[in-house]
Amino acid sequence: MVEGAGSEPDRPGQVARSTAGATVAAGEPARTRSGGSDRPGGATSAGVTLPGATPTGATPTGATPTGATPTGATPAGVLHPATTPAWVAPGPKWLPSQIQLDRIAYRRRRARRSALIAALSTAAALGIVILVVVNTPGWPRFRATFFDFGYGWQVLPGIAKGLWLNVRLMVVCEVVILTFSMVIALTRTLRGPVFFPLRAAATVYTDLFRGLPLILVLFLLGFGMPALRISWLPSSALFWGCVALVLTYSAYVAEVLRSGIESVHPSQRAASRSLGLTHGQTMRFVVVPQGVRRVLPPLLNDLVSLQKDTGLISVLGVIYDAVLQAQINTAKTFNYTPYVVAGLLFVALTIPLTRLTDWVSRRQGWTGAGSHI
Repeated sequence: MVEGAGSEPDRPGQVARSTAGATVAAGEPARTRSGGSDRPGGATSAGVTLPGATPTGATPTGATPTGATPTGATPAGVLHPATTPAWVAPGPKWLPSQIQLDRIAYRRRRARRSALIAALSTAAALGIVILVVVNTPGWPRFRATFFDFGYGWQVLPGIAKGLWLNVRLMVVCEVVILTFSMVIALTRTLRGPVFFPLRAAATVYTDLFRGLPLILVLFLLGFGMPALRISWLPSSALFWGCVALVLTYSAYVAEVLRSGIESVHPSQRAASRSLGLTHGQTMRFVVVPQGVRRVLPPLLNDLVSLQKDTGLISVLGVIYDAVLQAQINTAKTFNYTPYVVAGLLFVALTIPLTRLTDWVSRRQGWTGAGSHI
């Protein structure tokens, strides 16, 4: 006799009833009827379930009925539409509870209150500073010397033209700095005694140019190299000013890159070499990309600093950048408003870069970057 799921015959010969409602006589071979003919061979008639088989209309073991939620899954209606399986029936849209709504409203009230307090305290502090400065005895002379808005508007086009030279210098120098500093950083990470001379030269270079003030390097290269009268060397002050910026900033950026490269766990190198990658391929495809991503915010800070220090090349006297243009205008009238105009232009150029640095820092996981001013 073949018993259906859940059938319990009381005595031999009794008809067994399956859970699907079909019967098979005791001792009779199981048959199934298909197309009007009986087929022996262990098949069952319609509606009769063999042991281990799935009854008609039932769900196979491990499957989930339509509209049901699988074990351990999130209830329907909470899953993201892009990740919801096809067998999960769409449920009602999730709505926050009253407690959550109260929490959101409380946070909004606190945010508005904090913003109002910050605005009032800032206005009060600025008001006190302005009152103190304006009431000083020398304020009229100071205002005429540093904040002559008419004269500032007059010299603005020339200073802005010089600022465009500073921007171009920053872009060109930054590209060379990143390339040269990467070479220095990789040289300092070489292993083995055969590379000791290269490591020592890279170390001496970084120690030397990180210790020398930039303005001294500008004087030494800008005035010293043309004085050698070497025919195949350029004598342009602009060229040697760029070289001074590149040599000084490459020493700083090389150390930043080296710290990022050495922060990558040695297991990354070992895994890459075990996959058959050479040392160069390991550094190019595995180590260097991770190291650069980790030090991206410090690199952007160096870019901001480079943008400001391009104004120092004005000490060479023949490069008409924003600072030199301001110096020339000041020398004509002994009015220092052009310096203020140049400073405001540099600040307007720097603020977007600093905000970009904060945004990248937050993207890199520095959750506190830019959150508190």
